[in-house]
Amino acid sequence: MTKPPRKPSKPLLGEAEAPLRSRPRRRRDPAQPNLPLDPMPDRIEPCLALLKAKPPKGDDWVYEIKWDGYRLAVHIEPTGIRILTRSGLDWTHRFPAIKQAAMWLPVGTAILDGEAVVLDEQGRSDFGLLQQSLGGRGGKKSSSEAIFMAFDLLYFDGHDLGKSELDVRRHLLEDLVPAGGQGDIRLSEEIEADGDQLLASACKHRLEGIIAKRRGAPYRSGRLGDWLKIKCVQSDSFVIVGWERSTAARGQIGRLLLAARKGKSLVYVGGVGTGFNGRNAYDLREKLDGLKTSTPAAAVDRKGAIFVKPKLIVEIEYRAWTHDGKLRHASYKGLRDEQDNAAVYEMA
Repeated sequence: MTKPPRKPSKPLLGEAEAPLRSRPRRRRDPAQPNLPLDPMPDRIEPCLALLKAKPPKGDDWVYEIKWDGYRLAVHIEPTGIRILTRSGLDWTHRFPAIKQAAMWLPVGTAILDGEAVVLDEQGRSDFGLLQQSLGGRGGKKSSSEAIFMAFDLLYFDGHDLGKSELDVRRHLLEDLVPAGGQGDIRLSEEIEADGDQLLASACKHRLEGIIAKRRGAPYRSGRLGDWLKIKCVQSDSFVIVGWERSTAARGQIGRLLLAARKGKSLVYVGGVGTGFNGRNAYDLREKLDGLKTSTPAAAVDRKGAIFVKPKLIVEIEYRAWTHDGKLRHASYKGLRDEQDNAAVYEMA
């Protein structure tokens, strides 16, 4: 937990060892205009990264590590701290350490954009560990392990920065959250590097991937291409439409049957049978048992399949797609919380 700044051991002294006193404030010149202040927005729709296979080229792009967690906006307001999810839900109570750290930032009002993550022993963000710290999908626990990786500043001491270029916003953010800090709010540092080399290095260290951002772009809500994500391993969200039993597997779940969206329908895209651990397998089995149905939500030709209502969204890592539209080398990462507003993969 972030500690408050230590108070000086003695007062500031002048040359005569007397306490320094500020000069009397001069009266404002009536001819001098007041600097206008922008009203603080209640919420800002986040800028989202567009998935690309390769990093972009050119000096107009800067890079960061891609963090695997929950997207959050930290609002520092005159009345206190608010921490909002991507869909706008107030999760302040679920991240007490981040809230405390925000209280000690040297700013009156601000909105920070970033990602709540839990780091593993190698310093990599681990979505499963984050979910576990919050009590799993639908859990109500608060996480004292999560830290906030700040990567943008949208509002700063009365001024809306949305129309400012990324370079300007980052300059102010780095003054507010210095690089190299180890508190509960840390800077997601920009990396000056060749995109291909950085991606190769990220994959070598088993990171999820990298983010590319256009230097001169304002902050635009939505997935418009100002930010790009390039992944080492593909990772997307799919709907569970059924499962297959195995007496030898944890929770007796041998395989989850998955679907993607295609227009208004769901299309079967194969299954996943790896990536479960003891705890999440039994929790998942309990949820599946409560969703059984005799009507499959997608066309699945699997003997012995147990169908469920399409209510659970799962995050899956995979290497590629087969020619007939099925996932290759899929691995289970965890259930997405419906409050995280995860987007289900859309088939072309």
